[in-house]
Amino acid sequence: MNIPSNILTLVAGVLITLISLWYGQNHGLMPIAASAQAKQIDDIFNFMMTISTGLFLLVEGVIIIAAIKYRRKKGDNTDGPPIEGNVPLEIFWTAIPTVIVFILAVYSFEIYNEMGGLDPMASHDHQRIAHHQMPASQQIAFDTSQKQVALGFGASPNDTSGQAPLKVDVNGIQYAWIFTYPETGIVSGEMHVPVDRTVQLNIRAGDVLHAFWMPELRLKQDAIPGRDAELTFTANREGKYPIICAELCGSYHGGMKTMLYVQSQAEYDKWVTDNTLAQADDLSKSVAVNPRQLEDGEFLAPYAEEMGVTGETLAHLHR
Repeated sequence: MNIPSNILTLVAGVLITLISLWYGQNHGLMPIAASAQAKQIDDIFNFMMTISTGLFLLVEGVIIIAAIKYRRKKGDNTDGPPIEGNVPLEIFWTAIPTVIVFILAVYSFEIYNEMGGLDPMASHDHQRIAHHQMPASQQIAFDTSQKQVALGFGASPNDTSGQAPLKVDVNGIQYAWIFTYPETGIVSGEMHVPVDRTVQLNIRAGDVLHAFWMPELRLKQDAIPGRDAELTFTANREGKYPIICAELCGSYHGGMKTMLYVQSQAEYDKWVTDNTLAQADDLSKSVAVNPRQLEDGEFLAPYAEEMGVTGETLAHLHR
């Protein structure tokens, strides 16, 4: 019994659709998702995988069927039929990719906007760079009142938590990431953040171009010498995740790695306590001091005492 071709086409279309939908959600290509922003990135990636799988099965299936059904028969040395083209088919296979690309463009635009990419200066204080330092083609989120721009992602416009973000200054140098916590004065080679709290990274490079990449959080931002960038995220899964430089920055670029520790609030508070530099009133009894919070006289006092410099010595110098 011959099955009508329209029924075969319908069955094939249903199978391709079901397989594409299943694989688009179960491909297992992405690492574990550890941030609030990761779900948005995964959703568009899964959508793209669904479309890609369907197109792959359709195109490869047609090629295989055509190669088998229309293969040259044994002993047949005649030319094939002189087919010059099919205008409806060409319009069809041009229109479909155009529609798909348009849909993906709109979808990705919406996600980029929800993550604060279109206006990273809108929500809170930002690290900025002077407007005159950048060509017009690179001006992003231009603030006419400040004559400055911000690079990177700001807090999402949909973030209504009202909680102040944890600010961390990130400096990329050959070949390490240095994290400074302005609120506590902690300087570390690894990053610790509390779970479910917004974190604002102010990223810069001290020498060459680097790229700050956290795969599990689905975030990446270039660290550009002379320009500050901002990256805001909320880690929602406790764990230990790699931080990688994704921009070739020199001979030991492959070793420019560190770790992000997402901890409970209690564990984070303990880490802060264990790593906070001593800030006793009597500096002579302190184990360590954060020099950024000292006046010049306070900073130089221990060295003057060690060298035997007294008030009388200074008086002679002034005379």
